[in-house]
Parts: sequence; C-alpha cells; structure tokens
Amino acid sequence: MQTLSDITDVAHVIQLAVAPVFLLTGIGAILSVLINRLGRVVDRFRALEKLPDDLADAARAVARSEMNRLSRRARMVHWAIGFCTGSALLVCIVIATLFVGSVTGVQTPGTIATLFILAMLTLVVGLLCFLREIALAKGSIHTVPR
Repeated sequence: MQTLSDITDVAHVIQLAVAPVFLLTGIGAILSVLINRLGRVVDRFRALEKLPDDLADAARAVARSEMNRLSRRARMVHWAIGFCTGSALLVCIVIATLFVGSVTGVQTPGTIATLFILAMLTLVVGLLCFLREIALAKGSIHTVPR
C-alpha cells in the first residue's frame, strides 16, 4: 500500500513535469505549421513538374528557378521538422527521467538539466531553420512596379 509521502512524491513529480508538457504542446503546434508549409511547397513543386513540355524556354527557365527555390525551402523545412521533433523527443525523455528518478529514488539533476538544455538547443536550431525557410519564401515574392 502506498503511503502519503509516496503519493506526495508522485504529485510533486507531476507538478515538475507540467512545464515540459506545455513545452511539448508548443513544439507540437510548431510542427503542425512546419508540416503544412512543407505540404504547400511539395504541392507547388508537383504543379510545376506537370507544366506542359511546349513552354517557351524563358518560361521553362522561370519554372526551373522556382523549383530550385522550392527545393531549398523543402530542405530547410525538413531540417526544422527534424530538429523540432528531436527537441520534443528530448523533452519526453526529460519527463520520463523525472518519473524514473522518482520511482527508483535515484537523483539525476545533471542528466535532466543536460537533456533539457539539449532540447532547448535543438528547438532553437529548428526555429532558425524555420526562419531561414521563411526568408527563402519571402525572397521569392517579387513586387510589381506601379
């Protein structure tokens, strides 16, 4: 039978795990945005691939140039998804480590801190890749002179 102190310990660990769980929710929202952007890039790329073969050379060159930009954007989104997913996995390991440490009585503050720092670093790199993809997308917008 569990004692009150055991239940209190588990409740404390749950309280400690709440912040990382909210972080997971935020990372999930970011991943959703990234996946949608990747889908749009892929759809546009496929539309350009299906252009008729009888296009003028100039039109074909413009399409090829856009496909190259789309390829770079897809690569950046891919890296962003990978890093953000890695961050989410590290946060999950932090949460699991908190519970395992509580159940086994093994104190692992250094491990938890290291995992959390790695999670934040991978999230930062993922967001930087996302920012780069946005810059690539914005760079492909041409203003029309009046």
